[in-house]
Amino acid sequence: MNNQKIIKALEQLAPLNLAESWDNPGFQIGRSDHEVNSVFLALDATDEVIDSALSHKADMLITHHPLIFSEIKSVLDNNFIGRRIIKLIEGKINYYAMHTNFDVTVMAKHAASLLELHQCQILKPGELPAELGIGCTGLLKEPMSLKDCGEWVKKVFCIPNLKIYGDLNAKVQSISVSPGSGKGMSEAAIRQKADVLITGDVGHHEGIDAIAQGIFIIDAGHHGIEHIFVDYMKTFFEKNWSQIKVYTEANISPFTVI
Repeated sequence: MNNQKIIKALEQLAPLNLAESWDNPGFQIGRSDHEVNSVFLALDATDEVIDSALSHKADMLITHHPLIFSEIKSVLDNNFIGRRIIKLIEGKINYYAMHTNFDVTVMAKHAASLLELHQCQILKPGELPAELGIGCTGLLKEPMSLKDCGEWVKKVFCIPNLKIYGDLNAKVQSISVSPGSGKGMSEAAIRQKADVLITGDVGHHEGIDAIAQGIFIIDAGHHGIEHIFVDYMKTFFEKNWSQIKVYTEANISPFTVI
């Protein structure tokens, strides 16, 4: 399959013009005329991911978080970004990233669907079509305790642990979910009268301030929720190009809790 045909489909799924102004998604490394017979999907283009893509002889690496975020003035092997770029080029692996453009078109809706939320609305609309934005707010089928909600989040997103701010025995039903970093999203969740915000990267003060304002927080981690990108894109490739081999990063947290 020609690289450009794949990129066209990716950009129909998540148009680049929907990305945040600070973001840098899209085709970052490789040859436009490259033939793609296999892809490797991951959340981040880490050294381990690139080595795994090389070992699988993948023709294309697609990640959620971009490897190149801002301007670089040189590509050298004396820094980790340069080394990764060199590895990809030498390994003849094209590289593409789908970040905030994927967030507004797919990520939040997919997370809400996995949580089986209904009557969903966008948590934080941007300067976008009305149906697009960051995060979702919806209702669980039935109220449950905050503790049981946390256990449900662990099961849905296949994560071993999380942090909860709030009374574990309190009943919740209205849920806001914002995959990735949810710093600053509690205000939007409060405006939508959510009982709990499920997100990642919540700081100490935001957590205790949220409780004081009448909303609970389930911090499932940045990686914990956003890793659904990998399975979603695996299904996307299998539905559209059954002839392309798809390899995926294992769902392993980048940190260890001891």
